[in-house]
Amino acid sequence: MTLHDFHRPLGSTGFTVSPLGLGTVKLGRDQGVKYPSGFTIPDDQQALALINQARDLGINLLDTAPAYGISEERLGYLLQGQRDDWVIVSKVGEEFIEGESAFDFSAAHTRFSVDRSLKRLRTDHIELVLVHSNGDDVAILQHEEVYETLAALKQEGKIGGFGFSGKTAEGGILGLEQGDCAMVTYNLNERDELPVIDYAAQHNKGILIKKALASGHLCLANGINPVQASFALIFAHPAVASAIVGTITPKHLQSNVECLATILRDQG
Repeated sequence: MTLHDFHRPLGSTGFTVSPLGLGTVKLGRDQGVKYPSGFTIPDDQQALALINQARDLGINLLDTAPAYGISEERLGYLLQGQRDDWVIVSKVGEEFIEGESAFDFSAAHTRFSVDRSLKRLRTDHIELVLVHSNGDDVAILQHEEVYETLAALKQEGKIGGFGFSGKTAEGGILGLEQGDCAMVTYNLNERDELPVIDYAAQHNKGILIKKALASGHLCLANGINPVQASFALIFAHPAVASAIVGTITPKHLQSNVECLATILRDQG
């Protein structure tokens, strides 16, 4: 089974996305990541095989960020000849330098960051750019220039839409009021940002889910498939467009797609 028949609109952005997106932090960075076990960054051949596999399985959404090490540069190289097949989500606000995160939400840095992402990705536009919050969601949106700068970049045609990847329900809703999309944490263990998803449903805004599988930390009672239970919860909500799951294991990618396709087919 594939996801080709289950693509859906991302709110009112005009983009149609697969219900599963491929997160690419593991293509670019292996420091300071919160996974239960270590991993080796795949080489170009392995990474391209993974991207091609994702495309064949009906995935058209790739999630990256400047804070994901060399992820953007690698995608720019790997997507040559197939850029039009993908909806790319990148971020602004967070930098990852020498093992540490640093944040800058100024107008100048936002513009610099988007221009740099365009160069790295070897493209003239990015479909969606989200603010990579440090947790001070409301302060960022009320006192920094990042959102108005992203709105200007959208007007200029450099980005197709913008939104907020925050850590609080209040921030997520505020981000949706002025933006196109929010990326929220929502899984079997963490549901604090559910009000953001509810708001999106009422106002036709886009919702992407991060940490859908709790970054691989999910354990349930024997006999319960944690991936199946997670996807069933997430996609029971009509506002959810896509869940971003980062994997570099072909077998995991295949089984995630099959599991989700079965759930979506059964939901009818």
